Amino acid sequence: MEIVELSRNCGVAAGAGRERRVQAVTARARRAAQLVVFRAAALFDGVSSALMARPSVVVANGVIVAVHGPAGPLPAGASVVDLSGLTLMPGLVDAHLHLCFDATSDPVGHLVETRDDLLRERMAEAARRALRAGVTTLRDLGDRGYLALDLRDGGLAGGSGPLPAIVAAGPPITTPGGHCHFLGGAASGERDLRAAVRDRAERGVDVIKVMASGGNMTPGSLAHEPQFGAGALRAIVDEAHRHGLPVTAHAHSARSIADAVAAGVDGIDVPEAVIRAIAAQRIAVGWTVGIDPARAGIVPPQIAGRMAGLGAARRRLHESGAVLVPGSDAGVTPAKPHDALRFAPEDLAAAGLTPAEILCVMTSQAAQACGLGHRKGRIAVGYDADILAIDGNPLQDPAAIRRLRAVYSGGRPVLPLGSPAASKER
Repeated sequence: MEIVELSRNCGVAAGAGRERRVQAVTARARRAAQLVVFRAAALFDGVSSALMARPSVVVANGVIVAVHGPAGPLPAGASVVDLSGLTLMPGLVDAHLHLCFDATSDPVGHLVETRDDLLRERMAEAARRALRAGVTTLRDLGDRGYLALDLRDGGLAGGSGPLPAIVAAGPPITTPGGHCHFLGGAASGERDLRAAVRDRAERGVDVIKVMASGGNMTPGSLAHEPQFGAGALRAIVDEAHRHGLPVTAHAHSARSIADAVAAGVDGIDVPEAVIRAIAAQRIAVGWTVGIDPARAGIVPPQIAGRMAGLGAARRRLHESGAVLVPGSDAGVTPAKPHDALRFAPEDLAAAGLTPAEILCVMTSQAAQACGLGHRKGRIAVGYDADILAIDGNPLQDPAAIRRLRAVYSGGRPVLPLGSPAASKER
């Protein structure tokens, strides 16, 4: 399903403040835990256009405290993780998925029939599936009952293994009977819309999600028709920004996209004027990418018929210099399992991105759009040790991300080197 997500971040700490945090975290991490050194043949750091040869990545307490080039020193007492012959890279960031949908032919029907305790467990397993495929950070842009926040905050700590880092929106704000109303986020009128934003802020969401237009998976909802006008969207954005929260808008219709841009949130016939505004305002545009090739024939006809137009719009956006953020929209169809992001490189290449650009948008740029650019999406000092080990050079062949040999989340092994799951093409 193609969903254009338009979002703007609300001020992530940077500059001198970030440098102080890096220094403090590094010093604290060195004191708190035994050092672990990851050694490999090469490293992509999340931002560079060339690989570092023979890197040593030093980790303490789940945080990267040093990155050395060839023949880097081995700290006293450090243990070594030998990843000889492999390339290290940051964990992937999926900027748009839905843990509450089960990637079947009837995700809404199954959701309605599932009680919260069982749904929470299924969402956790969906998150783990993504993590095993190298997605160490994900942004859930629509759940039921704020269950994604439970998972984010450790509601199933332990369980059947670690979870990726989760950025959570809670139930999306929609119109009564509108797109995804069954998730419980219906509201109308400025007073109720502002109250809906405040409620989410009080519950601790990371981002406000609004359904600016209808969508394909909700009976009676028209994807090509707006649900909220510019005034309603401005009220949502204003209230969200008062609480320091970014807003991301689902917008299929050209009118909804234009209204969302005008309202200040960060098409599929996207008008040239809107494209120019998106690029000029540095609004992050989410691309729905990644289809499991084994299930590609299950893509709904109403989506398949629009793929050529979507591809042209994507290329125009990329050529315009727009900030592009890939997300899988996983969970909404059988072709979108929760590890679908690993199939994104081909979609991004078709839109004109170079291999280096593909890797950057799937790691550091996606982390920035999710408000985590200060600690996710890069292999650098002060960042979380979310590290993948892959077979091959991803700057020559981005599909190498599917030749995954090991996954580490916060320095902890999720998919250890040599495990059966790590030894096969994923």
